[in-house]
Amino acid sequence: MKKVLFYTAALVMALSIASCGNKEENKEGAAKKTAKKETVKKASGKKRSKKSLLMPNASGMPYEMLVVMDDDQWERPLGRAVFNVLDSDVPGLPQSERSFRITRVVPSGMSSNMFRIMRNIIKVDIQNIYTQPKLKFARDVYSYPQMVMTLQAPDEASLAKYVEDNAQSIIDFFTRAEMNREINNLREEHNPDVSRFAKEILGVDVWVPWELNKFKKGKDFLWASTNTGKKDMSIVLYSYPYTDKNTFTLEYFLDKRDSVMKANIPGGPEGSYMTTQRDFVYVEDATVHGKYAQVARGLWRVQGDRMGGPFVSHSRVDEVNGRVVVAEAFIYAPESLKRDLMRRMEAALYTLQLPQQAEVSDLSYGLDEIVIEPEIK
Repeated sequence: MKKVLFYTAALVMALSIASCGNKEENKEGAAKKTAKKETVKKASGKKRSKKSLLMPNASGMPYEMLVVMDDDQWERPLGRAVFNVLDSDVPGLPQSERSFRITRVVPSGMSSNMFRIMRNIIKVDIQNIYTQPKLKFARDVYSYPQMVMTLQAPDEASLAKYVEDNAQSIIDFFTRAEMNREINNLREEHNPDVSRFAKEILGVDVWVPWELNKFKKGKDFLWASTNTGKKDMSIVLYSYPYTDKNTFTLEYFLDKRDSVMKANIPGGPEGSYMTTQRDFVYVEDATVHGKYAQVARGLWRVQGDRMGGPFVSHSRVDEVNGRVVVAEAFIYAPESLKRDLMRRMEAALYTLQLPQQAEVSDLSYGLDEIVIEPEIK
């Protein structure tokens, strides 16, 4: 009960501010259905190709990986290198969770449709026709949506070292593939209320899952949450003036985040509030939709209570209005694994549309793409 109060303390006020109380729920029911259709129509920019419509749907859960490699290769350094990359920990979580769930099949097993339609596949191609190791990928070879990465090299030893040296590129590639799938899902269906509030308060747009249907609004601030008390997902938007490059230091980010959260996100006990576990936060420079962004990952907690969890935030420059817009996702799931929840919410951060941004685009893969005609059977 105490944990649920963390959300309800703030959201009671939010319900009155946002005019989403019980008295108006019936009146707004039909309007929400209409809004959903209008939002989908407006946001839908990606269409499946005619060929992909004839393909089977990709199987497997998000972040599930199929490795195609024979038994001997799997036990040698090459197989160990691939396994170690995929089995590495997800950054920014309070406990150890693997980046991917791994399944392996020998090459002959790919004759089975059960394996060939998996959503994420890694294949090995070792031939002396290659002069150096390389990563390439192809989309929708056997199913839709599917990503097939090929690791090619003239020999196993050079490929094993190449995999080790490019571990982050492999992780980033398949993470982006999964996030692009989630972005496309959000493009087709997202909560129109959050989009509307984001435009009213901050002049931006963002697509978040429909489950985030409880709100708190403030000055240059929006909080949307599931408010279920278990496996809670939240997204926060806020802004502040851009001054100079020192705006994007770790210390500046921590001070700004703590001040905003203390003012807007109270805990259950009186006087408690959200804060940052400063020793467990790191920031990195990134590029989001072609522009600079500061990405921060770490852990939050409630000062005066025992609640906490992971968060990830994107700080981006709104060049039109000379300000920084921050989109942050955080979750509260004390008895659950957090990888999929956190990555689902992180995908929503990439949908933040600033005033100067024409439309939300997919994340770049940064690898050579092999164009293969879909294998329709």
